[in-house]
Amino acid sequence: MIELTFLGTSASAPSIQRGLSSAIVQHREHRFMVDCGEGTQRQLLRSGLGFKRLNKILITHAHLDHILGLAGLVSTMTRWEVMEGLTIYGGAYALDRIRRLLDVVFSPHPIPQSIELREVRPGVVFATEHLRIEAFPVIHRGPDCYGYLFSETPKRPFLVEKAEALGVPPGPERRRLVAGESITLPDGRVIRPDDVLGPPRQGARLAFIGDLARTKGVAKFIRDADVLVVEATYLEQDKALARQYGHLTAAQAARLAAQARVGQLILTHISRRYSDEAILEEARTIFPHTVVANDFDRFEIKRAR
Repeated sequence: MIELTFLGTSASAPSIQRGLSSAIVQHREHRFMVDCGEGTQRQLLRSGLGFKRLNKILITHAHLDHILGLAGLVSTMTRWEVMEGLTIYGGAYALDRIRRLLDVVFSPHPIPQSIELREVRPGVVFATEHLRIEAFPVIHRGPDCYGYLFSETPKRPFLVEKAEALGVPPGPERRRLVAGESITLPDGRVIRPDDVLGPPRQGARLAFIGDLARTKGVAKFIRDADVLVVEATYLEQDKALARQYGHLTAAQAARLAAQARVGQLILTHISRRYSDEAILEEARTIFPHTVVANDFDRFEIKRAR
């Protein structure tokens, strides 16, 4: 299961109800922040998640409403001595702006060695036994914009009926088989993992995109994801403005979700000019499984298909 918590869901500037873009993705012992708009550290405290184990930040693009909060967050974490290490992932252009931002924070001293700026390119940017994160290129305004796909490692289900038929007792023997080891039963028979494990099943998949100007070519990167998070800054009545400023309408986001055959669409980067109801109405006409995210909304993402 992948857990998703929104810290900020507003477009471009904060509103009374919404902070600037940021979210936390959690999987097992790992926590990832996606984008860090101004005021994110306060949102993080209000959410109850706090700073513990926050050591990886994924940046979608270089605009200030997605990175400016890094200054306050890093300053606080350093001052409180709660940061043993921090890796900030982003495109080259975003990292250049972040480096200059951190220079201001730590001047006249250098940026601490515990902070690593790691350039993102298309492909795998993080992987463990249980989780893989891939970056894929998207078009917004400016270079080096990325979306991120979080994928749980496929697992082979343990077939209890087969294990019982073969006489495999509950306990450590079964755990060893699940781990890929063969075992020998008291009667001398050797039981192999293939004897009691089914074919691999894909785990949960979360596609997270920040700002987006064009949806063409994006569906192939996110196809069949359980959840797609993407912006919906405008409605179709203002699609000329959306095109001018490099953003999507709710209808465009919904068409992308339908094209990619995702399980659920979560819309964020919400403008103050529209009501949630108007955004939902436009999107659900095209893609019924749509919700609008609010600050501090939490979602549990499981493989449903």
